[in-house]
Amino acid sequence: MPTLNKVMQRRGELLARIAVQREQVAEIGARMQTPLAIADRGLAVARFLRSNPVLLAGVTALFVVRRRGLLGLIKGAWSVWKKYRYFSVVAVKLASRL
Repeated sequence: MPTLNKVMQRRGELLARIAVQREQVAEIGARMQTPLAIADRGLAVARFLRSNPVLLAGVTALFVVRRRGLLGLIKGAWSVWKKYRYFSVVAVKLASRL
């Protein structure tokens, strides 16, 4: 049966270990603060864009128009339309086989 001295010594060792672990957690938290803040900001931007799809489409279209010009935007839209039509037909055919 453990004596009171052994129990108190073990308690002191555990308290010292807890203090060291607290310091380690604080250091890790300090190092991770900036990356987590950046990730949090990115999530906020993603949520904003997700809740405003028209704004996202407008900004994307503006970027494409500035990069490729209006003709490039039209070509890109036509290409997307053709691919959509192709994949919708393929999806119907695959669904009918199942």
